[in-house]
Amino acid sequence: MLSDQVLVLDGGLSNQLAAQGHDLSDELWSARLLRDDPEAIVEAHLAYFLAGASVAITSSYQATFEGFAKHGIDRDETARLLRRSVALGREAVDRARASGIDRPMWVAASVGPYGAMLADGSEYRGRYGLSVDSLEAFHRPRMEVLADARPDLLAVETIPDVDEARALVRIVSDLGVPAWLAYSIEGALTRAGQPLGEAFALAADVPQIVGVGVNCCLPEDVGAAVGAAAEASGKPVVVYPNSGESWDAQARSWRGRSTFDPERVSAWREAGARLIGGCCRVGPDQIAQLAAVLNDAGEGDVRAARRGRVAKGT
Repeated sequence: MLSDQVLVLDGGLSNQLAAQGHDLSDELWSARLLRDDPEAIVEAHLAYFLAGASVAITSSYQATFEGFAKHGIDRDETARLLRRSVALGREAVDRARASGIDRPMWVAASVGPYGAMLADGSEYRGRYGLSVDSLEAFHRPRMEVLADARPDLLAVETIPDVDEARALVRIVSDLGVPAWLAYSIEGALTRAGQPLGEAFALAADVPQIVGVGVNCCLPEDVGAAVGAAAEASGKPVVVYPNSGESWDAQARSWRGRSTFDPERVSAWREAGARLIGGCCRVGPDQIAQLAAVLNDAGEGDVRAARRGRVAKGT
């Protein structure tokens, strides 16, 4: 899947769901709709496929046994919802194909960090005070369920801390499903303050990890990270930054202005990025522009996507 070909990722699932009229202000965030409105998730994935994306990242980022338990959802139902997240991605692929899109499309099952479950902004800090073994015990049950749902790969994403990455790499090595590992960074460091070379090197000798990179970071931080990821890991590089706005965990809202410029992706590609998209606050319009920059042959798909969104009123 990840080779010399450059593939377009989707954008932020939560902002697309919000644009569709859904309130995501509670602790479960987009994962709540796995139970309450799964059709909305299919529509959000489809919007990105129509915009030119080849990969949909599932709504399981904040879906955990512990998080759902706080809302009275038992383990059996949580496992069913985790499997549903992959099935909804597949449904979006089927609908995209029915609309006439014939390029390859994949479903990546999202595995968010421990801090996402806490819903207090910890995924932007790391350093939870837990051992690597404890973090492995947290992540393994849901990752096993997601792997059993047969996604094309796992999107291990927004990881702020090398210790958490060590736990996740252990699990990925056992599951038999390819994965990418993407850190949340600030400048040349992980959010927890570790050098990126050290962070990316964890994946170098793990064949199950087919790509490394960064997400949920400033667009301005991506360029240097691409080179560091390629050099330290020897793997294809995955990048999907935020819009450039910053998250206020207390107010649970975004601040600042967007600095996401689809024209940046040419430099990212030249530096070694092979899977490129957007994260929070990057929507279908930006992904359509990004797809057009990356692949001139995709212009027809992009124009069709824009016509389709106008027709649907999205």
